[in-house]
Amino acid sequence: MCLIVFAWKVNPHIPLIAAANRDEFYERASAPAGAWPEHPQVYAGRDLQAGGSWMGITQAGSGGSRFAAITNIRSPQDRNPDAPSRGALVADYLAGTMSPQDYIAQIRPGCQAYNGFNLVLGDAQTLIWFSNRGDGDARNGQPLEPGIYGLSNALLDAPWPKVLKTKAQFASLLCQGAPDDAYFDMLADTTRAPDFRLPDTGVPLDLERVLSAVCIETPGYGTRTSTVVKLFPDSPGELHELVIQ
Repeated sequence: MCLIVFAWKVNPHIPLIAAANRDEFYERASAPAGAWPEHPQVYAGRDLQAGGSWMGITQAGSGGSRFAAITNIRSPQDRNPDAPSRGALVADYLAGTMSPQDYIAQIRPGCQAYNGFNLVLGDAQTLIWFSNRGDGDARNGQPLEPGIYGLSNALLDAPWPKVLKTKAQFASLLCQGAPDDAYFDMLADTTRAPDFRLPDTGVPLDLERVLSAVCIETPGYGTRTSTVVKLFPDSPGELHELVIQ
């Protein structure tokens, strides 16, 4: 998952509303969102290369629906090609029964083995942001206060152009009570940011331009799926996915 905007406890009837794009190489095989045969409560897309996921929910359970999503942190200078797959962090939380706090405590000691990531996980009562980069709050697991948040391939709410733009559009749609189709339209924006607004993430300028769009289009890499998730206080969550590539 490379762009996710989400509202946490802004709407009293829908504790979590999230809209996200997953960007990946087209050659990397994946399965669309669905129930997992070995974990039927998990409803998520699946990376068929490493077996993990980028975003998903659970559809049942005594504690209600659970949610998890991950974004990579773009840092080409310290990327380890032999690091374990970050998608396992999403899959293991959804397949298990640990509280968000206990799960973070379990994975924290070994988290530096992974390349940089942001992990957002929780349920209708608690939502936590955790990263293996950044300051103490991120590395300890930060319980989120009510509000609207954005993540791309940097730390939470980093002021990248597409994060700022999408958060503003997302807030407007929330105020309007917009249908899911409006969120998918927002996620389909292929406009690139002007050069003076681009972040410097260690990749060449031409690539920085391409990656600045909400919806990325290149011959070999781009936005593969768009997803809208909703968690409710007293009923199963919803995950709606649009497969693009």
